[in-house]
Amino acid sequence: MKILVTGAAGFIGAATALKLLERGYEVVGLDNLNEYYDVTLKEARLKRLAGQAGFRFVKLDLVDSAGIAELFARERFPRVVHLAAQAGVRYSLENPHAYVQSNVTGTLNILEGCRHTGVEHLVYASTSSVYGANTNMPFSVHKGVDHPLSLYASSKRANELMAHNYSALFKLPTTGLRFFTVYGPWGRPDMALFLFTRNILEGKPIDVFNNGHHQRDFTYVDDITEGVVRASERIAQPDPNWDSNAPDPATSFAPFRLYNIGNNRPVQLMRYIELLEEALGRKAIQNLLPLQPGDVPETFADIDDLVRDVGYRPATPVEVGVRRFVEWFCDYYGYKR
Repeated sequence: MKILVTGAAGFIGAATALKLLERGYEVVGLDNLNEYYDVTLKEARLKRLAGQAGFRFVKLDLVDSAGIAELFARERFPRVVHLAAQAGVRYSLENPHAYVQSNVTGTLNILEGCRHTGVEHLVYASTSSVYGANTNMPFSVHKGVDHPLSLYASSKRANELMAHNYSALFKLPTTGLRFFTVYGPWGRPDMALFLFTRNILEGKPIDVFNNGHHQRDFTYVDDITEGVVRASERIAQPDPNWDSNAPDPATSFAPFRLYNIGNNRPVQLMRYIELLEEALGRKAIQNLLPLQPGDVPETFADIDDLVRDVGYRPATPVEVGVRRFVEWFCDYYGYKR
């Protein structure tokens, strides 16, 4: 089966494409290779994919509506895994227009492509950031998410609502996956683990926000991709028990589903830093700072639905995941520990 993976040069996109190829799927990878972060890292991820049988790359921007429509009409994808997005909470304060263009307009173009070419299932990336001001832990897909704290979160919540529109109006099966703090080899340079590792190795201070009182449901990339692939293989169905008088946000009368993918074991940020120091054999110089606008102090995923429906539970301990990242980072960038 042929699957379109958008964001194929990205952290999660490249890892998901590899996982699908290992399962025997044909993968068409789409990316615009923008300069939000180091393009050479994106190209290196693509180089790993280019050596795999069954992979083709298309350089195309999601906002190119004509180009996206032509791609869908030509390829007739049975399934789509939509992972391309403008990511990052803090950057959304600096460049909000990028989030509307990529995450809203770009996702609309993907939905239109799916609608007009009979795609049997669309799986797309959402984020734990949609929980925003919620403090009821663990975060549940069955609770409302109406108080986002960043435009990034708002744009991803918009994706969920748009997907429901298309599921309801056009019977397009859609599954949204709320990712919780993904980390691991080949990660994004703007994320904390990447920044911390580089600065510790170079003897520079690391910025520790919220004075280190963050708690995150850190989720290893391989656990994320396994969940994505399994979710793509389980086509969303209408919920026969859905009640319009007490609507469940995670299901619908339409073929629509939402899931959390998290490790289900939150870790204190200071413990995360300790594990990084152990893996590097060096101590961090910590620059303690207040909570940043748009950030939330704690995340914790309720994954009961994911376990029940797709038969998978993320299982990589943070101790293992951090060590694997450090090994990759030092090898890729040529650092000695």
